[in-house]
Amino acid sequence: MVVRVQRRLHAPWAVRGAHGLSVFGDHAAGWLALGALGAALDARRRSAWVRASAAVLGAHAATVVIKRVLRRARPATHPADTAGIERGGTTAVSVHATTPGRLSFPSSHAASSTAAAVAYGALIGGRGGELVAVGAITPVMGLSRLVLGLHFPTDVAVGTAIGALAGRWAAPTTPDLLRAVS
Repeated sequence: MVVRVQRRLHAPWAVRGAHGLSVFGDHAAGWLALGALGAALDARRRSAWVRASAAVLGAHAATVVIKRVLRRARPATHPADTAGIERGGTTAVSVHATTPGRLSFPSSHAASSTAAAVAYGALIGGRGGELVAVGAITPVMGLSRLVLGLHFPTDVAVGTAIGALAGRWAAPTTPDLLRAVS
């Protein structure tokens, strides 16, 4: 699957865009900066922004712990039969970014991005904002991880699930709660 995605999205603009998303999501730093900005600009709901940012950090931290326990290698270093094989037996996954570690499962970028989309989206636009943010951010970040050759689809799927759980923990879920943090 990684190889198929890379063959379809190999254009320089796609790889550059994926790389930009990767840099933004490294260590959840871009998402945490947006949460800090939200807290600074929205004094009435500062505590909700702090809680949302904590969810982003928590999702990232959970994936780091799980990676260290399960120790799944990234696609390019994984056995070729699961990553994709070129004729002749060599792995076909191209790696287009550097990472601080060699562990793949689950995707920290997918987790922190989804947590941010859920929690920040709810703060910005209620349930509708959450759905728009999740629909816009989550698949793009997840796909970028495959384009860069850094994750398997299951890494992204599980990272997304972790992020969704963390984001739901932080996001106001009912109109009454939305008014309470407004």
